[in-house]
Amino acid sequence: MLRPLIAPSLIVLLGAAGCHRATPPEAANSAVSAPAIPVTVASVTAGVDPVREEVVGTVRSRLRALVEAKGAGRIEVVHGVPGQPVRAGDTLATLDAREWSARRDQAQAAREQADRDLERVERLVRDGAATPSERDTARSRQRIAAAAELEAETMLGYSRVVAPFDGVVTRKLTEVGDLAIPGRPLFEVEDPASLRFEADVPEALLDHIAMGARLPVRIGDSPESLEGVVSEMAPVADPTTRTYAIRLDLPRGTGLRAGRFGRLLVPTGAASGAHVPHEAVVRRGQMEYVYVVDAGHARLRLVRTGREGATMVELAAGADLGEVVVLNPPAQLRDGQEVRTP
Repeated sequence: MLRPLIAPSLIVLLGAAGCHRATPPEAANSAVSAPAIPVTVASVTAGVDPVREEVVGTVRSRLRALVEAKGAGRIEVVHGVPGQPVRAGDTLATLDAREWSARRDQAQAAREQADRDLERVERLVRDGAATPSERDTARSRQRIAAAAELEAETMLGYSRVVAPFDGVVTRKLTEVGDLAIPGRPLFEVEDPASLRFEADVPEALLDHIAMGARLPVRIGDSPESLEGVVSEMAPVADPTTRTYAIRLDLPRGTGLRAGRFGRLLVPTGAASGAHVPHEAVVRRGQMEYVYVVDAGHARLRLVRTGREGATMVELAAGADLGEVVVLNPPAQLRDGQEVRTP
């Protein structure tokens, strides 16, 4: 049985990757005898970084509504389509209103008849041909007829399904010919100008969040974070996931869209470690290294980076406090090469 052969160069590379002071493959071709070159350096310093736990969540609109018809009827015209901006009161759909219109006409005729009956009874009372009680009865019938007319007029207005506020139609759940009934959503409308971030936070992190707290939120792959303000906190946990629903108001004018994925960064403490400027770290694929100045020579060190700030990056392994590293290492710099510092 033949055994697979492992190239000696691969063995060297794997051994180097596991050492604290390992040297990447480039070091094998380093020119130790090359002339000294000037470099800029900085010291490995101690820094304190906030420790944050990430909780995934979603961007949602603060103002969101499922719009349904207030009365039953067949849909004749659909006006609203997804992506359409609407104003409060704009018509989204029109229902068949013939039955409601007939009821309105019937109620109007009954109210007009009640008006005439009241006028006749009042005239008879003035002439002494009718009693005040008959006049009161006529007035009651007139008020009932007027209320019935108003009810019929209101029902006729329900033939228009309207937008409840200024926003954008995000979903259309009906088509022409469908039967609209109360309780069945026809459209979804959201206000894209007012957004919030919703996340389900584990119980272990709940003590680090408070109403009104300002917490960073990172949307998608963006390295920059937004500041969200905690506006809602569920007082009880979800019985299935054992998490608490948290909502944070996001600033206006961010250009975000509802539905985007993001992460809530919950601060849980602080940690200290070695830090160097971003310019000191060289990245080649999955490999990260720095050049440490030792006795006037540049020594290449494999490192492992941690948390990154605006100007500094944490070195989780590979360099010690007080050591001096090269900033923006020149392309011709090699392991062991002599360098000159200012």
